[in-house]
Amino acid sequence: MTGVDLHTQARLLDANDPLAQFRHRFAIPPHIDGSAAVYLCGHSLGLAPLAARTLVNEELDDWNQLAVLGHHVSRRPWIDYAQQLRPALAQLMGAHPGEVVAMNSLTVNLHLLMASFYRPQARRRCIVVEQGAFSSDRHAVISQIELHGLSAADALIEVAPAAGTDLVDESAIEQLLAERGAEIALVLWPGVQFRTGQAFDVGRIARAAQAAGAACGIDLAHAAGNMPLQLHDDGADFAVWCSYKYLNGGPGAIGGAFVHERHRRAALPGLAGWWGHDAGSRFRMEPGFVPAADAAAWQVSNPPILATAPLLASLRVFEAAGLPALRAKSLQMTGLLLEQIDTRFQSQLQCITPRQAARRGCQLSLRLRAGREAGRRVFEDLGASGVVADWREPDILRIAPVPLYNRYAELAVFCDVLEAALRRHA
Repeated sequence: MTGVDLHTQARLLDANDPLAQFRHRFAIPPHIDGSAAVYLCGHSLGLAPLAARTLVNEELDDWNQLAVLGHHVSRRPWIDYAQQLRPALAQLMGAHPGEVVAMNSLTVNLHLLMASFYRPQARRRCIVVEQGAFSSDRHAVISQIELHGLSAADALIEVAPAAGTDLVDESAIEQLLAERGAEIALVLWPGVQFRTGQAFDVGRIARAAQAAGAACGIDLAHAAGNMPLQLHDDGADFAVWCSYKYLNGGPGAIGGAFVHERHRRAALPGLAGWWGHDAGSRFRMEPGFVPAADAAAWQVSNPPILATAPLLASLRVFEAAGLPALRAKSLQMTGLLLEQIDTRFQSQLQCITPRQAARRGCQLSLRLRAGREAGRRVFEDLGASGVVADWREPDILRIAPVPLYNRYAELAVFCDVLEAALRRHA
């Protein structure tokens, strides 16, 4: 809308937004002055679906009234609770229902899946990760390496961004696999990089890994509920995710995992627990482990019902909204912000998130050209003005307009507050 100021443009977009109704299904946190905060931190913790309280209270009521019988006769029987999440998760992940399961937390799931898919033998012993991988992933990877009697110095390969950039192109992974594929047992890569917001071509990475004889796992912490995913077709061996960011499952929410249907737990080594046992014979309590026929075999314990109910509430909102519509709004919101960065803030901010639509999700990562100290003051000013964002050392401001609950008008407010803060400090 050339020649139209941002506030006017935002009002027009909000008035014609087919997803506007969904904002009213979430609790918007208040600023100190009582007004609604401009919440741009869904990449760290999604907002609470209002229905979450209802579902949790219903589970508490069933516990009060039914006790142990609630496993079978509650309104949502607890014995099959995780099964209820599978259809919606499968749709979001681009997977078959039997390929996904809600369970545990992200890093626990990562350990469980690496126990099956990281099997170093002789020369093929290395795990490939990004340089600057999220610390929990790196800790998990190194501990798995050490459990096999190896050292990170010998078995960890970190792929760095291209010189002078913050980004890693898939071609760098392909080149590494072409040159050193015989040494590599597992490629573990993010769907979206947590610091830069760069989205990766999961299928391209999976094909390159498997052509080299390596397994491929994907960390979808910043991609689940954010990006369109086609895990089955892309062919990665496994994936893991948390549910408290874009999936709005609540702090510490139950995570999830994907295992491609070509894999069967019965044919793989790994760690076992009773909830991964075939459901038809689980309660016979026999000594032998008979794994479930699909991804459910990697479960170890029954799901925490009170921690799973909020995710069920959120997934119902995703089903009503539809990911294609959410993705279209997300790209329009980030595109609008990129226009402002180019026209209003070009001399003060550098967006390190890729500009191409397919290479970004909701998150934009902005580097303050004035440096860390000025950047921190700008970040603190945003918070004092009611804008909830996120800071990553040494100089990155992360923001994420989430299409389920953010309005275009909030982007205009953010830009005004940011401009004032930059004028004071940068």
